[in-house]
Amino acid sequence: MAYSSIIDPTAYFQNLLWTGNGSNRSLTFDGNSDMQPDWTWIKQRSGTNYHSLTDSVRGLNKQLYSNASDAEATQTTNITAYGSNGFSLGTDGNVNANSSTYVGWSWKAGTTGSGTTTGSGTGKAYSYSVSTTAGFSIVKYLGNGTAGHTIPHHLGATPKIIFTKILNSGSFPWWTYSEVIGNTHYLRLNGTNASDEANTIWNNTSPTSSVFSVGTNGGVNGNDDPIVAYCFADVQGYSKFGSYEGNSSTNGTFVYLGFKPAWLMVKPVDAVDNWVMFDNKRLGFNSSTSPFNFAGANNTNAETTDTGQLDLLSNGFKIRNSGGTVNKSSTYIYLAFAEEPFVASNYNAATAR
Repeated sequence: MAYSSIIDPTAYFQNLLWTGNGSNRSLTFDGNSDMQPDWTWIKQRSGTNYHSLTDSVRGLNKQLYSNASDAEATQTTNITAYGSNGFSLGTDGNVNANSSTYVGWSWKAGTTGSGTTTGSGTGKAYSYSVSTTAGFSIVKYLGNGTAGHTIPHHLGATPKIIFTKILNSGSFPWWTYSEVIGNTHYLRLNGTNASDEANTIWNNTSPTSSVFSVGTNGGVNGNDDPIVAYCFADVQGYSKFGSYEGNSSTNGTFVYLGFKPAWLMVKPVDAVDNWVMFDNKRLGFNSSTSPFNFAGANNTNAETTDTGQLDLLSNGFKIRNSGGTVNKSSTYIYLAFAEEPFVASNYNAATAR
Protein backbone atom coordinates (compact mmCIF):
# COMPACT_ATOMS: atom_id res chain seq x y z
CA MET A 1 0.00 0.00 0.00
CA ALA A 2 1.21 3.51 -0.81
CA TYR A 3 1.08 6.07 1.99
CA SER A 4 0.52 9.81 2.02
CA SER A 5 3.49 11.99 2.93
CA ILE A 6 1.08 14.72 4.12
CA ILE A 7 0.09 13.55 7.59
CA ASP A 8 -2.10 16.58 8.33
CA PRO A 9 -3.88 18.15 5.32
CA THR A 10 -4.93 21.15 7.44
CA ALA A 11 -1.38 22.42 7.04
CA TYR A 12 -2.29 23.16 3.40
CA PHE A 13 -6.10 23.45 3.18
CA GLN A 14 -8.76 24.55 5.68
CA ASN A 15 -12.52 25.22 5.74
CA LEU A 16 -14.00 27.82 8.07
CA LEU A 17 -17.57 28.92 8.93
CA TRP A 18 -18.55 32.21 10.58
CA THR A 19 -21.37 34.68 11.12
CA GLY A 20 -20.69 38.24 10.02
CA ASN A 21 -20.69 41.12 12.49
CA GLY A 22 -20.19 44.12 10.19
CA SER A 23 -16.99 45.16 11.99
CA ASN A 24 -13.28 44.65 11.42
CA ARG A 25 -12.26 41.30 12.88
CA SER A 26 -9.78 38.42 12.75
CA LEU A 27 -10.71 34.76 12.22
CA THR A 28 -8.65 31.77 13.31
CA PHE A 29 -8.63 28.38 11.62
CA ASP A 30 -9.63 25.36 13.72
CA GLY A 31 -7.57 22.65 12.03
CA ASN A 32 -4.85 20.59 13.65
CA SER A 33 -2.11 22.74 12.08
CA ASP A 34 -1.58 26.48 11.89
CA MET A 35 -1.83 27.69 8.30
CA GLN A 36 -1.18 31.07 6.71
CA PRO A 37 -3.30 31.08 3.54
CA ASP A 38 -2.24 32.23 0.07
CA TRP A 39 -5.61 31.82 -1.66
CA THR A 40 -8.99 32.33 0.02
CA TRP A 41 -12.42 31.74 -1.54
CA ILE A 42 -15.40 33.08 0.44
CA LYS A 43 -19.15 32.78 -0.20
CA GLN A 44 -22.10 34.16 1.73
CA ARG A 45 -24.25 31.16 2.69
CA SER A 46 -27.38 33.06 3.70
CA GLY A 47 -27.55 35.48 0.77
CA THR A 48 -26.77 36.11 -2.87
CA ASN A 49 -23.61 38.18 -2.69
CA TYR A 50 -20.77 37.35 -5.06
CA HIS A 51 -18.11 34.75 -4.36
CA SER A 52 -14.93 36.56 -3.31
CA LEU A 53 -11.47 35.26 -4.28
CA THR A 54 -8.30 36.78 -2.84
CA ASP A 55 -4.67 35.71 -3.05
CA SER A 56 -1.24 36.75 -1.82
CA VAL A 57 0.30 37.11 -5.30
CA ARG A 58 -2.16 39.65 -6.69
CA GLY A 59 -2.51 41.42 -3.32
CA LEU A 60 -5.18 41.27 -0.62
CA ASN A 61 -6.98 44.37 -1.82
CA LYS A 62 -7.65 42.77 -5.22
CA GLN A 63 -10.84 40.75 -5.66
CA LEU A 64 -12.02 38.28 -8.28
CA TYR A 65 -15.40 36.58 -8.49
CA SER A 66 -15.81 32.97 -9.60
CA ASN A 67 -19.40 33.66 -10.68
CA ALA A 68 -18.53 36.55 -13.01
CA SER A 69 -16.16 37.52 -15.80
CA ASP A 70 -15.59 40.92 -14.16
CA ALA A 71 -12.12 42.40 -14.16
CA GLU A 72 -10.18 42.41 -10.92
CA ALA A 73 -11.62 44.96 -8.48
CA THR A 74 -9.88 46.94 -5.74
CA GLN A 75 -11.60 46.39 -2.40
CA THR A 76 -9.97 47.48 0.86
CA THR A 77 -12.72 46.26 3.23
CA ASN A 78 -12.75 42.59 2.21
CA ILE A 79 -9.83 40.45 3.42
CA THR A 80 -7.43 42.90 5.00
CA ALA A 81 -4.62 40.56 6.15
CA TYR A 82 -3.45 36.97 6.13
CA GLY A 83 -2.31 35.83 9.57
CA SER A 84 -0.17 32.91 10.73
CA ASN A 85 -3.34 30.86 11.29
CA GLY A 86 -6.26 32.63 9.64
CA PHE A 87 -7.19 35.96 8.11
CA SER A 88 -8.66 39.36 8.96
CA LEU A 89 -11.87 40.78 7.51
CA GLY A 90 -13.19 44.25 6.91
CA THR A 91 -16.83 45.28 6.66
CA ASP A 92 -17.57 44.30 3.05
CA GLY A 93 -20.88 42.47 2.65
CA ASN A 94 -19.33 39.72 0.52
CA VAL A 95 -17.43 38.51 3.58
CA ASN A 96 -18.76 40.08 6.80
CA ALA A 97 -22.29 41.56 6.69
CA ASN A 98 -23.89 41.65 10.12
CA SER A 99 -25.81 38.41 10.90
CA SER A 100 -25.03 36.83 7.51
CA THR A 101 -23.42 33.40 7.48
CA TYR A 102 -20.31 32.55 5.43
CA VAL A 103 -17.95 29.79 4.44
CA GLY A 104 -14.31 30.28 3.49
CA TRP A 105 -12.00 27.78 1.80
CA SER A 106 -8.29 28.50 2.03
CA TRP A 107 -5.18 27.01 0.45
CA LYS A 108 -1.51 27.47 1.28
CA ALA A 109 1.23 27.83 -1.33
CA GLY A 110 4.04 29.71 0.38
CA THR A 111 7.30 29.70 -1.62
CA THR A 112 7.47 32.88 -3.71
CA GLY A 113 9.50 33.91 -6.71
CA SER A 114 9.50 35.63 -10.08
CA GLY A 115 10.95 35.20 -13.54
CA THR A 116 10.41 35.51 -17.28
CA THR A 117 7.98 33.39 -19.28
CA THR A 118 9.22 31.04 -22.00
CA GLY A 119 8.21 29.57 -25.36
CA SER A 120 7.18 31.49 -28.45
CA GLY A 121 7.19 35.27 -28.62
CA THR A 122 8.66 37.78 -26.22
CA GLY A 123 9.34 36.58 -22.68
CA LYS A 124 7.25 38.42 -20.10
CA ALA A 125 7.46 38.95 -16.37
CA TYR A 126 5.66 36.61 -13.97
CA SER A 127 5.50 36.09 -10.20
CA TYR A 128 4.30 33.10 -8.22
CA SER A 129 3.68 31.36 -4.92
CA VAL A 130 3.92 27.56 -4.82
CA SER A 131 3.85 24.51 -2.59
CA THR A 132 5.32 21.51 -4.39
CA THR A 133 4.35 19.44 -1.34
CA ALA A 134 0.66 20.34 -1.73
CA GLY A 135 0.67 20.53 -5.56
CA PHE A 136 -0.65 24.10 -5.73
CA SER A 137 0.66 27.27 -7.33
CA ILE A 138 -0.60 30.78 -8.03
CA VAL A 139 1.02 32.39 -11.07
CA LYS A 140 0.47 35.97 -12.22
CA TYR A 141 1.91 36.61 -15.68
CA LEU A 142 1.78 39.00 -18.60
CA GLY A 143 0.53 37.68 -21.94
CA ASN A 144 2.53 38.18 -25.13
CA GLY A 145 -0.12 37.55 -27.80
CA THR A 146 1.85 34.74 -29.45
CA ALA A 147 0.66 31.14 -29.79
CA GLY A 148 2.95 28.76 -27.92
CA HIS A 149 3.69 31.15 -25.05
CA THR A 150 4.63 28.91 -22.09
CA ILE A 151 4.09 29.82 -18.44
CA PRO A 152 6.20 28.19 -15.69
CA HIS A 153 3.98 26.87 -12.90
CA HIS A 154 6.73 25.58 -10.55
CA LEU A 155 4.75 22.55 -9.34
CA GLY A 156 7.39 20.03 -10.37
CA ALA A 157 4.46 17.84 -11.48
CA THR A 158 1.95 18.08 -14.32
CA PRO A 159 -1.15 20.11 -13.35
CA LYS A 160 -4.51 18.38 -13.74
CA ILE A 161 -6.62 21.54 -13.32
CA ILE A 162 -5.82 25.17 -14.19
CA PHE A 163 -8.18 28.11 -13.60
CA THR A 164 -7.17 31.32 -15.42
CA LYS A 165 -8.60 34.85 -15.40
CA ILE A 166 -7.48 37.98 -17.18
CA LEU A 167 -7.31 40.73 -14.55
CA ASN A 168 -7.89 43.94 -16.51
CA SER A 169 -10.90 42.90 -18.61
CA GLY A 170 -14.42 41.63 -18.08
CA SER A 171 -14.69 40.45 -21.67
CA PHE A 172 -13.33 36.96 -21.08
CA PRO A 173 -14.52 34.17 -18.74
CA TRP A 174 -12.54 32.01 -16.37
CA TRP A 175 -10.93 29.71 -18.96
CA THR A 176 -10.44 26.35 -17.26
CA TYR A 177 -8.19 23.46 -18.26
CA SER A 178 -8.93 19.90 -17.14
CA GLU A 179 -6.85 16.88 -18.05
CA VAL A 180 -10.14 14.98 -18.36
CA ILE A 181 -11.28 16.96 -21.41
CA GLY A 182 -7.80 17.53 -22.81
CA ASN A 183 -5.88 20.39 -24.39
CA THR A 184 -8.29 21.03 -27.27
CA HIS A 185 -11.22 21.78 -24.96
CA TYR A 186 -12.06 24.16 -22.16
CA LEU A 187 -14.63 24.89 -19.46
CA ARG A 188 -15.80 28.18 -17.97
CA LEU A 189 -15.70 28.36 -14.17
CA ASN A 190 -18.19 31.25 -14.22
CA GLY A 191 -20.61 29.41 -16.54
CA THR A 192 -22.78 26.31 -16.74
CA ASN A 193 -21.62 25.46 -20.25
CA ALA A 194 -20.52 21.99 -21.26
CA SER A 195 -16.93 21.72 -22.46
CA ASP A 196 -16.23 23.26 -25.84
CA GLU A 197 -13.40 23.14 -28.36
CA ALA A 198 -10.88 25.83 -29.29
CA ASN A 199 -7.22 25.75 -30.24
CA THR A 200 -6.58 29.38 -29.29
CA ILE A 201 -6.74 28.79 -25.52
CA TRP A 202 -4.39 25.91 -24.61
CA ASN A 203 -2.75 25.87 -28.05
CA ASN A 204 -3.63 22.15 -28.38
CA THR A 205 -0.72 21.49 -26.01
CA SER A 206 -0.93 19.65 -22.69
CA PRO A 207 0.86 21.04 -19.63
CA THR A 208 4.17 19.51 -18.64
CA SER A 209 5.79 19.19 -15.22
CA SER A 210 7.31 22.66 -15.73
CA VAL A 211 5.00 24.82 -17.92
CA PHE A 212 1.53 25.21 -19.37
CA SER A 213 0.97 26.55 -22.88
CA VAL A 214 -1.44 29.19 -24.14
CA GLY A 215 -2.65 30.24 -27.57
CA THR A 216 -3.69 33.64 -28.89
CA ASN A 217 -6.97 34.03 -27.00
CA GLY A 218 -6.97 37.35 -25.19
CA GLY A 219 -8.28 35.81 -21.98
CA VAL A 220 -5.11 33.78 -21.50
CA ASN A 221 -2.53 35.64 -23.59
CA GLY A 222 -3.42 39.22 -24.50
CA ASN A 223 -0.23 41.15 -25.14
CA ASP A 224 0.95 42.78 -21.90
CA ASP A 225 -2.34 41.90 -20.19
CA PRO A 226 -2.06 40.59 -16.59
CA ILE A 227 -3.49 37.11 -16.04
CA VAL A 228 -3.67 34.88 -12.97
CA ALA A 229 -3.55 31.09 -13.03
CA TYR A 230 -4.38 28.73 -10.16
CA CYS A 231 -2.69 25.39 -10.89
CA PHE A 232 -3.26 22.04 -9.17
CA ALA A 233 -1.50 18.68 -9.38
CA ASP A 234 -2.48 15.42 -7.67
CA VAL A 235 -0.81 14.71 -4.33
CA GLN A 236 -1.36 11.21 -2.97
CA GLY A 237 -3.51 11.24 0.13
CA TYR A 238 -4.16 15.00 -0.07
CA SER A 239 -5.67 16.03 -3.42
CA LYS A 240 -7.11 14.37 -6.49
CA PHE A 241 -8.59 15.66 -9.76
CA GLY A 242 -10.35 13.22 -12.04
CA SER A 243 -13.68 12.07 -13.44
CA TYR A 244 -16.61 9.75 -12.78
CA GLU A 245 -19.60 8.58 -14.78
CA GLY A 246 -23.07 9.52 -13.61
CA ASN A 247 -25.75 6.81 -13.78
CA SER A 248 -28.97 8.59 -12.65
CA SER A 249 -29.36 6.06 -9.80
CA THR A 250 -29.51 6.35 -6.02
CA ASN A 251 -26.81 3.68 -6.14
CA GLY A 252 -24.40 6.08 -7.78
CA THR A 253 -20.73 5.85 -8.54
CA PHE A 254 -18.15 5.35 -5.80
CA VAL A 255 -14.99 7.38 -6.41
CA TYR A 256 -11.82 6.24 -4.66
CA LEU A 257 -9.63 9.16 -3.58
CA GLY A 258 -7.23 7.63 -1.07
CA PHE A 259 -8.40 10.12 1.58
CA LYS A 260 -11.43 11.37 3.50
CA PRO A 261 -12.50 14.50 1.58
CA ALA A 262 -12.79 17.90 3.26
CA TRP A 263 -13.84 19.71 0.06
CA LEU A 264 -15.29 18.51 -3.21
CA MET A 265 -16.41 20.27 -6.39
CA VAL A 266 -18.06 18.51 -9.35
CA LYS A 267 -19.20 19.59 -12.82
CA PRO A 268 -20.65 17.59 -15.74
CA VAL A 269 -18.39 18.21 -18.73
CA ASP A 270 -20.82 17.08 -21.44
CA ALA A 271 -23.95 18.79 -20.09
CA VAL A 272 -25.09 22.25 -19.05
CA ASP A 273 -25.06 22.48 -15.25
CA ASN A 274 -23.45 24.16 -12.26
CA TRP A 275 -20.14 23.69 -10.52
CA VAL A 276 -21.37 22.31 -7.16
CA MET A 277 -19.29 22.42 -3.97
CA PHE A 278 -19.46 20.31 -0.81
CA ASP A 279 -17.33 20.41 2.32
CA ASN A 280 -16.99 18.74 5.71
CA LYS A 281 -18.18 21.78 7.70
CA ARG A 282 -21.59 22.35 6.10
CA LEU A 283 -23.90 19.37 6.59
CA GLY A 284 -25.67 17.68 3.73
CA PHE A 285 -23.54 14.62 3.15
CA ASN A 286 -24.18 11.05 4.36
CA SER A 287 -28.00 11.28 4.22
CA SER A 288 -28.21 14.57 6.13
CA THR A 289 -31.12 16.86 5.27
CA SER A 290 -29.31 20.04 6.32
CA PRO A 291 -28.08 22.66 3.82
CA PHE A 292 -25.78 20.91 1.40
CA ASN A 293 -24.34 23.18 -1.25
CA PHE A 294 -24.46 26.28 -3.36
CA ALA A 295 -26.13 26.01 -6.73
CA GLY A 296 -22.65 26.71 -8.03
CA ALA A 297 -19.31 28.44 -8.04
CA ASN A 298 -20.70 30.01 -11.20
CA ASN A 299 -23.62 31.88 -9.61
CA THR A 300 -24.55 33.82 -6.50
CA ASN A 301 -27.37 31.65 -5.13
CA ALA A 302 -27.65 31.28 -1.38
CA GLU A 303 -27.05 27.88 0.16
CA THR A 304 -29.94 25.49 -0.42
CA THR A 305 -31.48 22.62 1.56
CA ASP A 306 -31.98 19.14 0.13
CA THR A 307 -31.61 15.49 0.99
CA GLY A 308 -28.10 14.04 1.05
CA GLN A 309 -26.51 14.09 -2.39
CA LEU A 310 -23.48 11.98 -1.58
CA ASP A 311 -21.51 10.23 1.15
CA LEU A 312 -18.08 11.53 2.16
CA LEU A 313 -16.20 8.38 3.17
CA SER A 314 -12.84 7.51 4.71
CA ASN A 315 -11.34 6.82 1.28
CA GLY A 316 -13.51 8.69 -1.23
CA PHE A 317 -17.11 9.63 -1.99
CA LYS A 318 -20.26 7.82 -3.08
CA ILE A 319 -23.01 9.47 -5.16
CA ARG A 320 -26.51 8.92 -3.66
CA ASN A 321 -28.78 11.19 -5.70
CA SER A 322 -30.64 9.70 -8.68
CA GLY A 323 -30.12 12.73 -10.88
CA GLY A 324 -29.70 16.45 -10.50
CA THR A 325 -26.38 18.19 -10.68
CA VAL A 326 -24.26 15.34 -9.28
CA ASN A 327 -25.63 12.30 -11.13
CA LYS A 328 -26.96 12.85 -14.62
CA SER A 329 -26.01 10.30 -17.26
CA SER A 330 -22.94 12.40 -17.92
CA THR A 331 -19.20 12.47 -17.41
CA TYR A 332 -18.20 14.59 -14.42
CA ILE A 333 -14.93 16.13 -13.41
CA TYR A 334 -14.17 16.49 -9.72
CA LEU A 335 -11.69 18.38 -7.55
CA ALA A 336 -11.13 17.01 -4.05
CA PHE A 337 -8.97 17.95 -1.05
CA ALA A 338 -8.42 15.86 2.07
CA GLU A 339 -9.54 16.09 5.65
CA GLU A 340 -7.17 13.23 6.39
CA PRO A 341 -5.39 10.62 4.26
CA PHE A 342 -6.74 7.07 4.17
CA VAL A 343 -3.35 5.91 5.43
CA ALA A 344 -0.56 8.40 6.16
CA SER A 345 3.16 7.79 6.46
CA ASN A 346 2.69 7.54 10.24
CA TYR A 347 0.42 4.51 9.53
CA ASN A 348 -2.67 6.19 10.99
CA ALA A 349 -5.82 5.31 9.04
CA ALA A 350 -8.77 7.60 8.35
CA THR A 351 -12.13 6.70 9.86
CA ALA A 352 -15.55 6.88 8.22
CA ARG A 353 -18.08 9.48 9.40
